Amino acid sequence: MALETTIIESKLTERFGAEVMNFRMERDIFTLEATPAAIKEVIRFMKEDETLRFNFLTDLCGVHYPDNDKSAQFAVVYLLHNWIDNVRVRVKTFQNGDKPEVDTLVEVFAAANWMERETYDFYGVIFKGHPNLKRILNDEGMVSFPMRKDHPLEDAGRTDKDDRFFGRTPNNYEPTK
Repeated sequence: MALETTIIESKLTERFGAEVMNFRMERDIFTLEATPAAIKEVIRFMKEDETLRFNFLTDLCGVHYPDNDKSAQFAVVYLLHNWIDNVRVRVKTFQNGDKPEVDTLVEVFAAANWMERETYDFYGVIFKGHPNLKRILNDEGMVSFPMRKDHPLEDAGRTDKDDRFFGRTPNNYEPTK
């Protein structure tokens, strides 16, 4: 018997109730949301349940939604794959914009280690309980997180370029007439 999205939804709602929500198809991938408090146990259940068997963490990444209300400005997105039934699922959890943090999944999937470090490095999401949460690609001295939408696109301190050559004037980068 193939693993249907209705089976996934019913097993998760039966086990976690209101902690899982917004089940839908999103760009041909079954997608759901879980609260930050429950995300680790939801994913552990999805891996260990003998029917669901999502035994592979394909990817983990962050997303910044600066226009959302403060309680949902950051998301951590987990892509899981059930190799046996060849089913993929996307699980999202949203965090507060002031202090985005969620439990680490390193105990559940060892591959989450570097993925969580990269998400921390670029978005500033804290993975509580991570064994080595430090920058992985950017300089340790950085104080900002470059994938956040409020990160400046250009270095204001650069002296090696002249905005006139880029069709911009120094005042607010408006084109000259």
